[in-house]
Amino acid sequence: MLTLQIIPYSDIEHLSSIGRIRKLLNLAKEEKLMLLQGRLKKEEEVELIKATMEEINKDFKGIELAVMDTVGKTSGFNSIKANFIKLMIGNRQGLTIIGPANIVKKIKKDPKNLQVIIEEESKRKTKKKKKRK
Repeated sequence: MLTLQIIPYSDIEHLSSIGRIRKLLNLAKEEKLMLLQGRLKKEEEVELIKATMEEINKDFKGIELAVMDTVGKTSGFNSIKANFIKLMIGNRQGLTIIGPANIVKKIKKDPKNLQVIIEEESKRKTKKKKKRK
């Protein structure tokens, strides 16, 4: 069974960078697909990937991550307005998808869409049985 966990930005905004990374990594280890309102800081994305790489083992294969900005390219007054809003509310703009690599087969991204391709549970079970033999 696949669990989709929607995480409002307010659930992580009070956490430190390390706290955010640990929370998301622990949810991925629980085989949850996460839909995060907003996005992590670039440095936090890098640290999340580093932390993931350090914890890969036979049971945890890593994560898949994709970010989609909901604000397109702007110029002039709209650019100033977008920067002001970002300054006031933080990284709440956009959408981040994070999922365990053993479940999320692929994430396709184009400027306006994200598609998450998930491996069927029966195929995951078959792979586990083959590895045990």
